[in-house]
Formats: sequence, C-alpha cells, structure tokens
Amino acid sequence: MDKPTAEKRVKELRDLLNRANKAYYEDARPFISDRDFDEALAELESLEQKFGLVTKDSPTQRIGGEPSSIFPTVEHPHPMLSLDNTYNEEDLRDFDRRVKDILGHSDFSYAVELKFDGASIRLRYENGKLVTGATRGDGTRGDDITRNLKTIREIPLTVNGASADVLEIRGEAYMEKEAFVRLNQNREEQGFAPFANPRNSTAGSLKMQDTREVARRPIKFFAFDLILEETDLNRTHAEKMELLVRLGFPVCEYFEVCTSVDDVLDVIHQWGRLRKDLPYETDGVVVKVNEERFYEELGSTSKFPRWAIAYKFEAEQASTILESITLQVGRLGKITPVAELKPVLLAGTTVKRASLHNEDEILRKDIRPGDTVVIEKAGEIIPQVVSVVNPDRENRPEPFSMPKYCPACGQELVKLDDEVAWRCVNPECPPQVRERVKHFASRDAMDIEGLGEAVVDQLITEGLIRTYADLYDLKKEELVPLERMAEKSAQNLVNAIEKSKQQPLDRIIYALGIRFVGRTVAKDLAEHFKTMDTLMQADEDTMESVDSIGPKIAESVKAFFTNEINLALVERLKQAGLSFEMEESEQLSSKLKDKKIVLTGTLPSYTRSEAKAIIEKHGGSTVSSVSKNTDFLLAGDSPGSKYNKAKKLNIKILDEEEFRNLVGE
Repeated sequence: MDKPTAEKRVKELRDLLNRANKAYYEDARPFISDRDFDEALAELESLEQKFGLVTKDSPTQRIGGEPSSIFPTVEHPHPMLSLDNTYNEEDLRDFDRRVKDILGHSDFSYAVELKFDGASIRLRYENGKLVTGATRGDGTRGDDITRNLKTIREIPLTVNGASADVLEIRGEAYMEKEAFVRLNQNREEQGFAPFANPRNSTAGSLKMQDTREVARRPIKFFAFDLILEETDLNRTHAEKMELLVRLGFPVCEYFEVCTSVDDVLDVIHQWGRLRKDLPYETDGVVVKVNEERFYEELGSTSKFPRWAIAYKFEAEQASTILESITLQVGRLGKITPVAELKPVLLAGTTVKRASLHNEDEILRKDIRPGDTVVIEKAGEIIPQVVSVVNPDRENRPEPFSMPKYCPACGQELVKLDDEVAWRCVNPECPPQVRERVKHFASRDAMDIEGLGEAVVDQLITEGLIRTYADLYDLKKEELVPLERMAEKSAQNLVNAIEKSKQQPLDRIIYALGIRFVGRTVAKDLAEHFKTMDTLMQADEDTMESVDSIGPKIAESVKAFFTNEINLALVERLKQAGLSFEMEESEQLSSKLKDKKIVLTGTLPSYTRSEAKAIIEKHGGSTVSSVSKNTDFLLAGDSPGSKYNKAKKLNIKILDEEEFRNLVGE
C-alpha cells in the first residue's frame, strides 16, 4: 500500500470509528460489534504508525467519548485509562512476557477479575461523604452525574471506617440481564426504541436529566478499584478489594489471584463457561499485576497501563436465513416486526424468531426476507438480528415498509409524534384485549391463578369476555365446556377471580394497564391518593407532586381517566366489588426492625411479593443484592449466585420454615 492509498483508508477508518464512538458513548445505540471496532482501531493504528499519519484528534489517541454538553464537566485527579485488550491466548502470553521483560523477573502475581459490560464511573468521598460522581468521558474529563449516581442503592452516600480523608472509587454501573429485558419490553410497549444491550441501557439512563426517572431504572454497581492519596508500596490489588468490602462497597465475587499465566488462562476458561449463568453481562476478564509497587516501573502508554490487559470473550453469534417478517400487536397497540428465522442453535437454545424492534431499525440495517443474517442474544437473552451477510445478492425483494392497517383488526395504524413505533388504537383489537387481560391477571397485578394464556385465548375466542372487567361476570357453567376445563377447574377459576377482589389498590392501578405505570409508580400513586376516586379526579400538577411522578406519567394517567371506555371499565370493576381504597399497612411486629433481607430462589408457599409484604409488616426491608450489610438471605429452590455470595460473606441463610418461625407466621 502506498501513502496516498493509506491516507484514504485512514480517513475511512477514522470516520467509521468516530461515528461508532458517538453511537456507543453518546447515543447509547452501537451499530458495530466490539470485535469489529477493535479490529478497525488496530488497522488504523498500524497504518498511522507505518506511514506517519498520527494526529491528536485520531480515535487511536482517545480513551472514550467526549463529555456531554448537558452536564457540568469535572477533571479526573487521576486519568481513567482504558485497557488494551485481546481475544486470544497468544496475545495474553505476549503480555506476560512483556511484563517479565520490563521487570527483569517473575516475582509477582496476577489479580484476575470479571470485566463488566457496563458504564465506568468514578466516585469521590471527602471526610466519608460522597461529593462527586462522574463518567469516564475522555479519560481526563467526565460528566458530573453525582445526583443520578446517588439514586443507585449499592453506592454508599457515606463511608465509615476510612482512615483517609479522600477516597477515589472506580467502579462499573450495570444492569442485570432480566432487568434489561423488562426495561426493553416496557420501552417497546411505550413506543420507544429499545436499547441494544445492558451496557447501553445503563449509559443512557445515567445521562438522563430527570433524576426521578433515573431512580426508576434498575441500575446496580460494583466497585473494582480504590485510589488512596497516601502511597503504600506493599499494597496489592487484592488487599484493596478486601478494603472496599470492609468500607461497604459491593465487589464482584469472581476474583482470583494467580501466580502464572497458565493459571490465569485456566480461570478465564472456567469463567468463560460460567458467564452464561451469571445474572449480569460480562464481556471478558481483566488481568492486572497484583503488586502495586511495580506499576510505576511498568508505566503506561497515552491510553493503556502496561500492567493490565482485558481478555475479551467472543460474542456468540450464528448465521441463518430470515424467512419472513411478521407483525406482532402488543398490549398497548404497538406493532412490532418479528424476524421468522430458519431454526438455528445459539447460546444453548434453538432460536426461531427475533424482534426487529421497529420499521426504522429494519431500514437502517436493510433487512429483507430471504437474507442470510447474523443473530446474537442481547444480554445473552434476547435474540436480535445484528446484520445482513449478503446485502448485494440478486433478486432481493423491495425494502420493508409498515402496512397502513393493523394485521389483526384492520384499523388504520397511527404514529405519534415522539415515537418510532406504529400503533393500533382500536381498544377492541383482539391481540390487545388478550394481552391486557393477561396483564390484568398476572402475578404482580390481580394474581388470578389458573388464568393463563391458553384460557384467556379460549375466553376471547368463545366470546365470553371482551375486556378484563368481563372476568367478574363469568359463571362456572360458562367455563365447563371449554377445552381441558371440567367442573373442578372451572370452579377453581371462579374462586380465584373472586379472591382477586381482595387485592389492594396499588395492584388494581397497575392491573389497569396505564401506559408508563409500573408496580412502583402504581404503589406511589395508591399511597399518595389513598382512593381510586381521588386519583381519577386529580389534575396533572397534583400528580407531579408525588416524588416518582414526572410530566409524562402524569399526562398518561390523566389521559387514561378521561377516556370514556376506560371510565366505564373502572366503574364496572368498582361495581364488581374490587377494593378502591388503600388499606393502611398494619405493622404486626418489630421482629425484623431495620433488617435488610435478600430474597432468592422459589419459595414453597410464598410468591416473591407475598414474602416482601410479610417482611415489611414485621419492620424489615428487602434489598436486591447481597453485601456485607445484608442481615440475612431468605432462600428457596434454585437460589443461584446470591446464595453462594451469602455463604462467602458468612451471612445467615434461612429457608421458608426458619423464616416463618422467626416472624411467627
């Protein structure tokens, strides 16, 4: 390659990488994989060095993204460098050789820890109090997002027992896989574009202006480094991790100290197999020289420390044929295009379908029936189409376009100003009715046992119900003729529907299916307004006086209660005998006063919500993750990683019987 050709290629690569950086760091919507990005960056770096084309504004000279203009900018007292990375064993052995060559000996160990696919943040504590929380930004400057970070429960607002006046904590904000799935499902129901992966959902959430909305996002935190002002040449990274735990910071339980690169590789292979079972997403393993006294001698480049490297796992992908694009109608009328795929094995499961999210996404990726496509699992849970393998093939059909009418009921589709999604606004559209009834009967709503998807389908198909209010008019003799129903099953379902009338007001509000109103918002509305009538009559300003309620939620709730069809449904529920007044929760005892309790696994007799209610009635509270501040773990069947962490931290573990005895239930 001559220099003019190299200059042209360098420009192409810089344009690509700058667009990718903006999409990744600022827009939280990446369009190329990490592996493709790293390969393009490596090619650019090679060409710049070979032909003398390095410039200060090149992506090869940058650590991350630029700080945004919507938050104040803060300088990092210590640069937040990124890590050099590798995808193969040979590069890791080269790293080991380089470290030994610089030091001239092998008298050191490696600290090995999981690498989280989240958003790196910095916390600063002065005299034990959190004063600053910032994004990594470009490595020297980041966004001051202190207010947003204070909403994350795992981040202590004060630190006790620290001997230093100033503590700098490095860590990762992240979302667990299941929480990410729920967030995306909620966004798609509301007509918003889904996040590409848990990392982008976290980064996007932390950059929101409305702190109340950030608090509703399921963001968690792990600390992975501690920087102290005083120098201790005998300190190891492993000792700092232990200190972080003593100070009250959550750290990842997957941490090992290895004495050789062979041991490091054994751990990497072990965790590579394990990562599919973890509740959070990890994209690799970080390997650091454990002894900090060698850091200065090993030094760093302008971007990377020479004493650490990231070993990245390959994203599991598969290629298959996209046979057709179908349309799915959601509970709130959102039309979601779905890729119908030739079955293919991916991450241990057979994948036949994948969400295409919306029309804009299909056109951006130029996806058409008959294409060979690459699929992977976002958060290793949701199958998604990443790209088209053969976009230049002959005889491709015309680009996809959304039909004008609902595929289920024929109603003309609409697209609201602030949405990317098309919607069917017909309240009697059968798929919407089906989804609304399923939501109404779901465990976190009215919890009607026996009213599963198959039964709901039959009730609608046979014309026995058209809305969820119709459930309370059902008679046993109407149910008996249904397939697989019989006398006993029919009576059980009638009893379960009758029992649901005892559900509290917050569950009824949630069950109504109001846009933007999840369990937490429903509970806040119920506790503030006390009765359904008071809520229905409240104006938007009054609703916004509730801490968790912003303008969009208030507008949606008000719109729901001014719709004649909805008002008729609510009146029918009232006439059916549902409880439209908030019962003041009675504290039965103080046996669990100030106790922090983590729930895990499936309990024999209680649902998760029922166990939580009992804990609160006895003065305790539930928290989502295990830490040294957890008082005990209530464990059922298949408890998962929380059980192992509790054992490691010597936290008391109770089964359901021991819990019952403790509270006297």
